[in-house]
Amino acid sequence: MTAQTDRRDQVPRTGEFRNGMQYLTWGRGAKSLLFVQGGPGSVVPQGVLRGLFRRGFAAYEDAGYAIWIVTRRRNMPASYTSADMADDYAELIAEEFGGRVDLVVAESFGGTIGQYLAARHPQSFGHIALVVTAAEVSAWGKDVDNRLAAAVAAGDPDRAGTVLAESLLPGPRTRWLRELLGPLVGRRVLGRSGCAAADVLTEARAESGFDARAVLPLIRPPVLLLCGGRDAFFPRAVAEETARLIPDCTLIVYERWGHLRVGSSRRVPRDVLAFVRAH
Repeated sequence: MTAQTDRRDQVPRTGEFRNGMQYLTWGRGAKSLLFVQGGPGSVVPQGVLRGLFRRGFAAYEDAGYAIWIVTRRRNMPASYTSADMADDYAELIAEEFGGRVDLVVAESFGGTIGQYLAARHPQSFGHIALVVTAAEVSAWGKDVDNRLAAAVAAGDPDRAGTVLAESLLPGPRTRWLRELLGPLVGRRVLGRSGCAAADVLTEARAESGFDARAVLPLIRPPVLLLCGGRDAFFPRAVAEETARLIPDCTLIVYERWGHLRVGSSRRVPRDVLAFVRAH
């Protein structure tokens, strides 16, 4: 089965490609959108998370795209980097999508992979949008994600949810609220992730060692970079530096917005589609 031939209806379908990368797909559109999700860890969205994706991606579906959310490969070597993961996506596109997808949307940690995909495999896509990402993760972001990965790998959704809540409610004053809401968030969103502990830890290591500054000037296709003015994971100054290093980059800053608000905003699909129309 290939991605090109299995578009029978708009009912979401899940499956696994021949290389072991898993997917969730829906939509009858003739155009293909490949979404590279954040991390550490990548999963096929289920339950509440799946519903959020369906609503958040409605504008793309209305614009004629078939949506493909594709995980990273399983059982990655411990030394795997974002560049290696980008090679996996490029190989997948070559084998399952006829060598090219129309649009890549890569978010957060997925955006670190997207930067290497744009630099090393520009023939793999028609357009690319990098959302809430930049050339390097902040020290605070690395610390949060390493603690999140450790909790997920240990099978502790309560602690993982509490760490995840720190992304929304940082600082000592809101610690009590994180401790209260975290377990609920963890059980609902992260409780049955389906991602192997070793792969979660591999992605956390890849994030900690990630710095794309050397390869950004090699990117030739036009790039859309969307960031939040108050993103603690990818600070505005680093996003602006990233945009300067990419030869043809359109930067949109959502003022006063943080990482998760930008990532979940329905303004993002509108701005991405406007970028596609303009290019």
